[in-house]
Amino acid sequence: MRLCGAPHNRKGMEGLAMLVREHMKADPFSGAVYVFRAKRADRVKLIFWDGTGLCLFAKRLEEGVFRWPKIEDGVMRLSAAELSALLEGLDWRRVHTARETVVPTQAG
Repeated sequence: MRLCGAPHNRKGMEGLAMLVREHMKADPFSGAVYVFRAKRADRVKLIFWDGTGLCLFAKRLEEGVFRWPKIEDGVMRLSAAELSALLEGLDWRRVHTARETVVPTQAG
């Protein structure tokens, strides 16, 4: 997943796909999720290719703002759990990967 700064919030999926192609030099049809945040940080848009078509997801928080990382090279990778937390308006940095549990080989 790639996170992008304030995108021109009026753009639809074609306009955002063009931003991905021209400004990020990336392929919007690669299967990666591209996330764009509005300047006020209360709105996000996601575009992604699902194998059959380009999808657009938009969300506006009624209260609060989306926690947004500082992006230095234009790319921020998040796990599915971190993306879910981001979209819920939670601090995605508090989400950790599951710990591996060792299964005992003998009861004892």
